[in-house]
Amino acid sequence: MISGSCLCGKVKYEIAGKVGDIVHCHCQTCRKAHSAAFSSVAAVNDHDFHLTGQTHLNSYESSPGKKRYFCSQCGSQIYAKKNGTKHLILRLGSLDDDPQSIEKNHIWVSQKASWYSINNKLAEFPGFE
Repeated sequence: MISGSCLCGKVKYEIAGKVGDIVHCHCQTCRKAHSAAFSSVAAVNDHDFHLTGQTHLNSYESSPGKKRYFCSQCGSQIYAKKNGTKHLILRLGSLDDDPQSIEKNHIWVSQKASWYSINNKLAEFPGFE
């Protein structure tokens, strides 16, 4: 079981299955939502994700059909969900345990912060790949 939580601990989750490959997203929306150079994310099947503290969870539709879920108390981003998918996009900064996944690539490098340099050998893509 892999677990995670928000900064204040009011929202917690457990993952019963596999966490997908790690992707680093450099899109402007992720950078703004996380106040960071990029967001590290991975896919998790809906049926493997078990959340507690839902009363403290709030959401924001950042683009049509995609909601970002975060703790209404501390603001920690937990996951995002696109309409019609059977998985969620886990925000890896909320993990308390090792996801036992590998880094795959960087996406949306066309929107990368000008002040950040990618210094690893992962594949880079200008958009979503």
